[in-house]
Amino acid sequence: MATRAGNPAVVIAVAFAAGIVVGTGLLMLPASAAGAEGAGFLDALFTATSAVCVTGLVVVDTGGYWSSFGHVVLAGLMQVGGLSIMTVASLLVVLVSRRLGLRARLVARAQSGSLDLSDVRRVLRNVVLFSLAGEAVTALVLVLRLHLGYDAAFGTALWEGLFHAVSAFNNGGFVLWPDGMIGFAGDPWMLLPVALAVVVGGLGFPVIFELVRSYRPRTWSVTTRITVVTSGALLVVGTVTLTAMEYANPATLGPLGVGDKLLAGFFSAVMPRSGGFSAVDVGSMTPESWLVTDVLMFIGGGSASTAGGIKVTTFGLLALVLWAEMRSEADVDVGPRRIPEANQRQALAVALLGLGLVVVSTFVVLALTPHATERVVFEVLSALGTVGLSTGITADLPDAAEIVLVVLMFVGRLGPLALASALALRERPRRYRRPEERTIIG
Repeated sequence: MATRAGNPAVVIAVAFAAGIVVGTGLLMLPASAAGAEGAGFLDALFTATSAVCVTGLVVVDTGGYWSSFGHVVLAGLMQVGGLSIMTVASLLVVLVSRRLGLRARLVARAQSGSLDLSDVRRVLRNVVLFSLAGEAVTALVLVLRLHLGYDAAFGTALWEGLFHAVSAFNNGGFVLWPDGMIGFAGDPWMLLPVALAVVVGGLGFPVIFELVRSYRPRTWSVTTRITVVTSGALLVVGTVTLTAMEYANPATLGPLGVGDKLLAGFFSAVMPRSGGFSAVDVGSMTPESWLVTDVLMFIGGGSASTAGGIKVTTFGLLALVLWAEMRSEADVDVGPRRIPEANQRQALAVALLGLGLVVVSTFVVLALTPHATERVVFEVLSALGTVGLSTGITADLPDAAEIVLVVLMFVGRLGPLALASALALRERPRRYRRPEERTIIG
């Protein structure tokens, strides 16, 4: 029997909540705001939640409202949120005591996606090293481009490059420029490093480590196969669809050349996986593009990654279940492996719970605001998917609606199923099975 106190999901939830509380307190300090007074409680809470949950939704202009100290706080919160508080805490335990207890291993396993408890320390070390290396490479390219290509002072280029590298690799979505990355819409040296960092950060550390060990698909695990294939398919479909829908839109891709349109379209397809950066004005996109982006945000990125959403593994597994059912096959196979029924039910539970949260939250926010349904749905999915893209209504929402988004960001970062398990009083394994009876479907 497992109690709530012993459930790793509870510990992770409490740790994330504690990080949000600390971040809120730091952002409320007068030193964190560029003005004479510190930020109000709700603005600080919303921003801290968005940073810890690596979302990127904002109610104030990040570059203009917060001071240099505030920007450092935001970068720190995104770094902690990306690595996850429990991963950092578990790593500190290893470094200090050289010994990791069983409960700490279970917590680290739940957050890192490791399948072998004996490998947790190695996984945590590799996670941190890989994250720092990825951020360093991204920062190097951005710093050089800003300094040499845009004549930014070296100090300014260094800080902006570091901040946006941390934001990109951790799928944070925070930017220091008022218009996001719209000013770099035709610059591959700015867009591609950010997009690549978002993709790598959104694949999930278990998948990344497996890809590093072997490039042969036949040796990949089921998780890696589903993640790579589904992510690639969604990226291609998203790029083609968004580029086609916005190709002649004078407010987005219309004024750009063909090459720049493809680049910006690719960038726009990457960001809904949880990146949150924008190279075009999202609020001016067509309703068709909003719908495509909605779907991509709901799916999100890889499991055990910095991305949100129901995860590509969930979506890919459900697609395989549907394909097997259409072919009247009793089993769901991925290569030489069969997916257990418990795994299939878990995927269905995650998807339905996520869909239910979207419907309920959209209804509540619509009741609180005068905004159009498609804009509200976009905002809700962006919060739940920890994406950070917005049609421009975030800052205009009433306090109650902002609280709804805060809750959605928190739930989206933890994962609907993890939160449900954290709220369960105890695990009660059933030692019997009832007689079977089929129901009518359809």
